[in-house]
Amino acid sequence: MILNFKHKTIYENYFRTFILIYISYLFKILMKKKITLFILITMSLCSLSLVSFGQSKANDIGVAQLPTEVKKVLDEYVDMLINSSSLEDCAAKFSSIAGGGLVNEDGLTLRNRVQPYSLKKDYENIKFYAQPLNITRVNATYSNGQGFGESAIKGMVYKIWIAKKNGQVGIPAPISIMVPDGHPTITTPKVVNIGSL
Repeated sequence: MILNFKHKTIYENYFRTFILIYISYLFKILMKKKITLFILITMSLCSLSLVSFGQSKANDIGVAQLPTEVKKVLDEYVDMLINSSSLEDCAAKFSSIAGGGLVNEDGLTLRNRVQPYSLKKDYENIKFYAQPLNITRVNATYSNGQGFGESAIKGMVYKIWIAKKNGQVGIPAPISIMVPDGHPTITTPKVVNIGSL
């Protein structure tokens, strides 16, 4: 059976963009007509959109509840980022633990956009993060599917936030790892979302 799913965050980004465009439109009207009602509407929408920007904590679990096999894949990914001799070397290693929308339909090779963008960002910025890893938060959410064709997978996604080194400015950043459910050949946890470091 061939699955073709889009990642949930794409729709969240569209919604956020729509809200911001609507707010700027209302602001233009406000500047022209100076109507109090528009101020109230704009302030209300701003409040709602700011709430929607954050990841819900409803599905958070304790750091100690992170499955061992997921933590092992996280450590493996970070080790690749730190110890690879080049970005190309890192990409070659990473393809073995990447999954979902990060890989082509064959499930073995990275999609063209992964190495020059999200992987490159993590590869260059891992130096700002604490070693050993300091996991600050874990969110566990079931995904009905990520990826394309025969390599599409579904399962529990663990979004894991790691903290920066002491003295580094910035908030913890997430790396998402899925434990595949019901796939005939992909049975080990796969990194499904990167590029936030």
